[in-house]
Amino acid sequence: MSAQPKLFESIQFGSLALSNKIIIAPMCQYSATDQGEITYWHEQQWANYALSGASLCIVEATAVQAEGRISYADLGLWNDTQRDQIKALLNKVKTIAPTPFGVQLAHAGRKASTDKPWLGKGQIAADHAHGWQTVSASDIAFNIEDVAPHALTLDEIQVIIDDFAQAAIRAVEAGFSLIEIHAAHGYLLHQFMSPLSNYRTDQYGGSFENRIRLTLEVFQAIRNAVPANYPIGVRLSATDWMDAENGWNIESSIGLSKALAQLGAVYIHVSSGGLHAQQNIKIGANYQVPFANAIKQQVNIPVIAVGLITEAEQAEQILQQGEADAIALARAILYAPRWPWHAAAKLGAHISIAPQYLRCQPHGIKDLFSAY
Repeated sequence: MSAQPKLFESIQFGSLALSNKIIIAPMCQYSATDQGEITYWHEQQWANYALSGASLCIVEATAVQAEGRISYADLGLWNDTQRDQIKALLNKVKTIAPTPFGVQLAHAGRKASTDKPWLGKGQIAADHAHGWQTVSASDIAFNIEDVAPHALTLDEIQVIIDDFAQAAIRAVEAGFSLIEIHAAHGYLLHQFMSPLSNYRTDQYGGSFENRIRLTLEVFQAIRNAVPANYPIGVRLSATDWMDAENGWNIESSIGLSKALAQLGAVYIHVSSGGLHAQQNIKIGANYQVPFANAIKQQVNIPVIAVGLITEAEQAEQILQQGEADAIALARAILYAPRWPWHAAAKLGAHISIAPQYLRCQPHGIKDLFSAY
């Protein structure tokens, strides 16, 4: 280990300076109102994130259209009421910690209209309460038992692009410091990208260039809508975990990442899977890190690794070996909300925390904590 662990070095995502390389990944909470508005759950959750010691929190997939929600209990930014409520909450959170917050803008496509996952009921039919007709690149359902999605027309695609841009404007007005575009996990942008879900024959289907067109157009529309130098990152699934020759794969992801970097993306956040019900994921510690590493070797912007990274030493080794530029935590930080504190103690680093917590510095460890 170096004298200054890489995990606790600063990093820049475009114009956004971060104090360390620990990022809280977006995690759906399925706890919004039917109108896509925040609840008390989000108040306590976001405050907890802000006090964690991570340098950036990216909140859950937030829909740009009501029909773009994964479930009826997802957050939205398709209207000004949602924006104003989020702004009020972010202002509250900023009174207790300086942690910047980003938002992941999303459209679920054919994987929309579902129940809360812990209820285990899957897709909800359009003619039932809390259900609606889903949309996608083509009329191919995710699961055999699902109702086939409506294949978007060119005019409908343009509406979605415009709605991403309008949601981005609201995100800036609400006080988010960064926008992440959700192009992963089998949701709408990924559905256009993968030949396993996109059978179109127009300018949005067929060739690689056509299949990534929507993602690039969404990025450019957001770029045009927000202030100059406002940071925009992208999360993608590096592979479908299907037949490498026919599905979306690491070579495709490298090509897309290069194109996004040229347009001004400030990072690529590398996940995988979610596109096909028969995916065969080889899950284990660091299982997605090789994908992040492959993309990192081909782009000149930061790459975030995520997925079963649970230990401080594990995260530090990824950075020391140059396999990624930052580490995103999901389940690990739900289980251990002060994970960055413990990581600092293990690695011999320093971390700034709320002054109310200074007295909890572990006995025998000097200068671990300082106040914001």
